[in-house]
Amino acid sequence: MNPIVLLCLAASTGVFMVANSLLKIYATKGYSLTLLISLACFCLGNYLMVRVMRENGLGLALALSLVFQLVAVTIIAFVVFGKRPSGLQSAEVVLGIASISMIAWPQGWAS
Repeated sequence: MNPIVLLCLAASTGVFMVANSLLKIYATKGYSLTLLISLACFCLGNYLMVRVMRENGLGLALALSLVFQLVAVTIIAFVVFGKRPSGLQSAEVVLGIASISMIAWPQGWAS
């Protein structure tokens, strides 16, 4: 994967995490400004994802994005909100990473 595309993927994941964190604040506190900023962040995240989709196709781009977001949400939930994943949830994260690694693995390396 092109380093620029990987950077776009990482940036979109970060932007989506900010947007979702703002939605959490909006859901609990009801500040309208946080909702508007969150929606703007979602637009920016989707704009960044378009670059990833152009380079890698829709299926791979979305699969990679989902795993990046899964890991990021788990980290944010642990660090910011004090939530601890259960053993089963931790296993799901590991299996998600392994499955996407196999999908994204360059086919020329397998032989």
